[in-house]
Amino acid sequence: MPNFVGRLFVATLAIICATVWPQARSDSASYQYDADLIGSSLSYKVAAGESLIEVARKFDLGFNAIADANPRVDPWIPPAGTLVAVPTAWILPDLPSRTGIVINIPEFRLYYFAKKQGSLVTFPLGIGDQGRDTPVGNYMIVEKITGPAWHVPKSIRSEFPFLPKVVPHGPNNPLGSHALRLSRRDLLIHGTNRPWGIGRRSSHGCLRLYPEDIVRLYKLVPKGTRVTVINQPIKVCAVGISVFVEAHRPGYGASSVGQALHLLADKKLLIRTDFVKLIQAVNELKGIPVDISLTTFR
Repeated sequence: MPNFVGRLFVATLAIICATVWPQARSDSASYQYDADLIGSSLSYKVAAGESLIEVARKFDLGFNAIADANPRVDPWIPPAGTLVAVPTAWILPDLPSRTGIVINIPEFRLYYFAKKQGSLVTFPLGIGDQGRDTPVGNYMIVEKITGPAWHVPKSIRSEFPFLPKVVPHGPNNPLGSHALRLSRRDLLIHGTNRPWGIGRRSSHGCLRLYPEDIVRLYKLVPKGTRVTVINQPIKVCAVGISVFVEAHRPGYGASSVGQALHLLADKKLLIRTDFVKLIQAVNELKGIPVDISLTTFR
């Protein structure tokens, strides 16, 4: 795309986002859980002139989540009245201990497991672009910043030499209103002045949240909170007698039916699994929990 056309598109999109994008529902992020599956998928009828990127923010989802759940729908100009799937159900990440913040790269999603047992909030996010991958690993929040200034890295200034060394807090600052600095000092969880990048590979490695979500997370998490960044493109669980799989496009590396089979075997769920349903779910990569139970176990 020529530079002029690209800049014109971004500028136009910014105007649209600033004027017509709805805010996320205030209660959309909070969940009580006593099982490995939270939330419930919804349906939504698209209004005239509404794009899926607007629908995504209305339900506190990233762009990739709404687009992958509706692969046959034009995300930019869906026909008015189109009934779309709203993927507001998730299998929780598989970890020995669910504490602090957990970020699953293939989901473009952050989970904060509060100290109150069985309570969590979850938000969509933007991650590092191709070649600027957000690093997996274990970190800790070492600093909370209100109105952060952006100290432009040399690598970015070499690519965009017109940028100053420091961009002060304001509408042109890509860090948004709040930031959480991790123990890897160049890694931040922060807001954004480009909310259409949530649910995409859109940063230079940091983790971006919608402006309203970073404010909420900032208030919830104290310094010293553990942050675990993982790469789990496939998740499985059992709820009662039902078996579920949730398959996403891989973050780093590949995802396959073989991975799902290993996960199911580890949880002793293979005997209850319909392999035709499993293969279809993994191949479709819709990013939603799919019931893959054998009918004989229902």
